[in-house]
Amino acid sequence: MRKVISAILEEDPELEVIDTARDGEEAVSKVVKLRPDVVTMDVEMPRMDGITAVSRIMDQSPVPVVMISSHTREGAEATIRALEAGAVDFVAKPSGPISLDIHRVAQEIRDKVKAASRVSPERLRRPRAPVRRVVVPPPQERIPSRVGPVEVVAIGTSTGGPRALQEVIPALPGDLPCGVLVVQHMPPGFTRSLASRLDQLSALRVKEAEDGEAFRPGVVYVAPGDRHMVLDRVEGRYVVRLLDDPPVGGHKPAVDVMMMSVADLAAPRSVGVLMTGMGRDGAKGMKMIRDRGGFTIAEDSSTCVVFGMPRAAIELGGADLVVPLDRIAEEIAKRVLGSGPAS
Repeated sequence: MRKVISAILEEDPELEVIDTARDGEEAVSKVVKLRPDVVTMDVEMPRMDGITAVSRIMDQSPVPVVMISSHTREGAEATIRALEAGAVDFVAKPSGPISLDIHRVAQEIRDKVKAASRVSPERLRRPRAPVRRVVVPPPQERIPSRVGPVEVVAIGTSTGGPRALQEVIPALPGDLPCGVLVVQHMPPGFTRSLASRLDQLSALRVKEAEDGEAFRPGVVYVAPGDRHMVLDRVEGRYVVRLLDDPPVGGHKPAVDVMMMSVADLAAPRSVGVLMTGMGRDGAKGMKMIRDRGGFTIAEDSSTCVVFGMPRAAIELGGADLVVPLDRIAEEIAKRVLGSGPAS
């Protein structure tokens, strides 16, 4: 597999493979010695697994890491842990651990390695172990909504998103009086593992969304990796819908699709949030939420792994507030817990 990945990378004249490693232990040693711009790493390796290797790299010599993962449940769970440890992105092998047809994702590997090379190592240092740090703003900091009680929080993110979500979702109180929609760019299978991990860390219930289920307060709905997720209303109640429509802007699920549905049904009673991610997905949808009376938050460049999606929203005039990652949960809580009928 090392030779195959090396050959795939060297097909691009902009990429140079400077060395390979037999296992995770050797990989850590060579990263410290050679200081490469990017590392590709299999989740499953002898002597030291990918999660441990990523953690060691982030502690000793932070460098962007792109994981190569299998589509199995175990592979997906390990990938989420590797992203939690500091890996910036991953590529799913088409068909299991060996994946003789790895060439099917060759261009994705090259694209993600080049994108990772633009990530600043300073943004990669591993944070403290995730803890449940629930934010409850004091009454004087609670800010009334523009129209009435907040009913929907819509969050979109991409590259760097799993770690960002682990900072935000566990910090929200378990009795949050509204539901939360989350779109994270990921393939099928991996979103379920992400939701499961967030559920373990959070006071809120976190689950992968199901088509037609009721949208309830205190629940976080993560869009499945192969469906668009939208908010709908049936007989006066909100429900979650999953759509098997074509990708939008190259993404499925797309943040714009989710946020535009929120803007259509609940904009004045919603909070839209865009966090770290490449590209422009979500910028139009978040501006639509803001234009129709909702409150919108963009992650500041100082904490984004990739300042793409939030920057696009800011440039479009779609952000009411721009704050670093560690303040996003607090700002959401201010709007939701402090919201009430307009006086």
